[in-house]
Amino acid sequence: MPSARAAVPSGEEVGPHGDSADPHGDSADPHGDSADPHGDSVGPHGESADPHGEPVGPHGDSVGPHGEPVGPHGDSVGPHGDSADPHGDSADPHGESADPHGEPVGPHGDSADPHGDSADPHGQPVDPHGDSADPHGQPADPHGDSADPHGQPADPHGESADPHGQPVALHGESADPHGDSAELPPASRGFLAKAALVTAALSVAGSLLGLVRDQALARLFGAGSDTDAFLVAWTVPEFAATLLIEDGLAFALIPAFSMALARRSQGAAGDPVRALVAGTLPRLSLAFVAIGALLAGIAPQLVGVLAPGLPDPELAVDCTRLTATCVVSFGLAGYCSAALRAHRRFTAPAAIYVAYNVGIITGMFVLGGPWGVRSAAAGVAVGGCLMVLVQLPSLLRQLRKRTASAEEAGEEPRPLDTALLVTVLLFALCRQSQVLIERFLASNLPAGAISHLNYAQKVAQMPMILSVMVCTVTFPVVARALAEGDTERARTRVERDLSLAACIVLLGTAAVVACAPQIIELLFQRGAFTARDTAATAGVMRVYALGLLGQTLTGVLVRSYFSGGRGRWFPVGAMATGIVVTSCLGALTVGPWGVYGIAAANAAGITLTALVLLAGTGPRSVPLHTWGVLLELSRPVRAALAATLAGLLVAGRCTGTLSGLVAGGLTVTAVFVLLGWALDVQGVARALRSVRSAIRRLSHGRS
Repeated sequence: MPSARAAVPSGEEVGPHGDSADPHGDSADPHGDSADPHGDSVGPHGESADPHGEPVGPHGDSVGPHGEPVGPHGDSVGPHGDSADPHGDSADPHGESADPHGEPVGPHGDSADPHGDSADPHGQPVDPHGDSADPHGQPADPHGDSADPHGQPADPHGESADPHGQPVALHGESADPHGDSAELPPASRGFLAKAALVTAALSVAGSLLGLVRDQALARLFGAGSDTDAFLVAWTVPEFAATLLIEDGLAFALIPAFSMALARRSQGAAGDPVRALVAGTLPRLSLAFVAIGALLAGIAPQLVGVLAPGLPDPELAVDCTRLTATCVVSFGLAGYCSAALRAHRRFTAPAAIYVAYNVGIITGMFVLGGPWGVRSAAAGVAVGGCLMVLVQLPSLLRQLRKRTASAEEAGEEPRPLDTALLVTVLLFALCRQSQVLIERFLASNLPAGAISHLNYAQKVAQMPMILSVMVCTVTFPVVARALAEGDTERARTRVERDLSLAACIVLLGTAAVVACAPQIIELLFQRGAFTARDTAATAGVMRVYALGLLGQTLTGVLVRSYFSGGRGRWFPVGAMATGIVVTSCLGALTVGPWGVYGIAAANAAGITLTALVLLAGTGPRSVPLHTWGVLLELSRPVRAALAATLAGLLVAGRCTGTLSGLVAGGLTVTAVFVLLGWALDVQGVARALRSVRSAIRRLSHGRS
């Protein structure tokens, strides 16, 4: 900080403990009592005092030892002169118990909103719109935004103050008197909800564009040998996305940046964030370039290993060389995403798949005529570059920020922990190898089998992608909590994430299973994609959906292992165990069941991995209450089973494709929500409270 004296939002100087000095800068009197703005003495707790040192209220009336007004007989009264209740609490004009500000309270002493509603089930007070306060019990402002963790009010411009009274910038960073931002936005419930909403909205947009991309691929090139050749080359960006953006590199970089930010906030010499960038970005960039060049060079051998039964391997080789460029672009995009998320900047990282899919779709339609399916591979190369460009401005703004300690002294570059980097990359490699196993087993099946697996997996995974968005936002919060030694806060956050993510993915799973034929027909059945392809893809998608809960739990739990910034071999072993199960079951079932056997093996392997990861939490990870988590998960599972059966019955009775999808989807949603509410599912209860708060906020806005 540039100065030891902080400023309140109005610009007045404050003392070392946050007490306001008088307008002339006069210090407290000789007895240590602070002076109020008019120079009058105040008591030892900061209350105004009469000439004899007795505390008085703001209007000169007598007050009790804690500053509460008292009546003529010494009894406590409410803010309007109302008598207190028998317990000493002031009552409102209607005789109801009220808090010290005159607000009515609930039967247990919880503050109630203007409509008389009690606080939430955790005892958190509610704001004037009925919204719960943040996890630390801080009330929200009139717009529903939480105050800062120490209860500092916002300044007249709507900017919150930091714990030392410093005003913060528009996006939540603490600002020094010169306007330089240095700190992070507060991780309040309101902030996380808004970040999750923005991330989910942009992710949905990216996923919808991904469906448009797959529709364009199916319409232009069908589900034959050309598409199979491209999908073999598509293995490179699929692996690169998992290793460099979604899982591997993010698991290493977000805890590292969180630790650097924690050290910077604690006043470490130099700028730990810039030192981390200087120690990691150049080396990683060289590695990305070398790996990309290697993949392009060994493309023929790679295609031979991935899909030895392809009828046209040369086409797959050409596509693989084009997609190999994404190793560099995805690596840089993943680095930018991890750094920005650690800084609690989520908009630009969430937009990368929008830019990526725009590049691919444009490439197919512009170059599809002369280049054929190679145009899709060229679109991958262009889309990867766009992923970096949409994040670069935001990252540069964060890295330009300087702190006082950074100007005083430098810090040596800090490379990543080697054990951490190796273990997260091995975990991501093992997880993504499921795709290799599927395509290897399907390459000897009739033409189109790989395409059916690909389309089914893309659609079925949409609920999982949406559910993991919760963790995308909260992973930096968990990493920061562990960096500061707050294990309990990290445990609570992870358990809440598991509950909410499970509800989202199970609702999506029920809808996918109940309405699979209608979904695939509406999305893909046109052009070269026939009714036979629809039936095959829908059947595979239903089997894939059985593993969606395992996929989601694995995604949430593995973050708890790596959020401490240390290398962990247990997740690698758990994922390897699942891969062995997938390989063995797939080899046994591909003969009699074909693509259905491959999808079933995938679901079994990832579910086993999730159970092993949950059983291993404790000293190796954030310590969770394992049996409590399993008990909570059993409730939405039961609701999802009933919702699936009801959705199947309703969708099957509808003659039209669209009417069947709408009726089945609404039935699944209604049954799941009602049963979730009846079974007291935590994720459903929180969602209903959020809807209730949103409705109240809208009604207050209209009134």
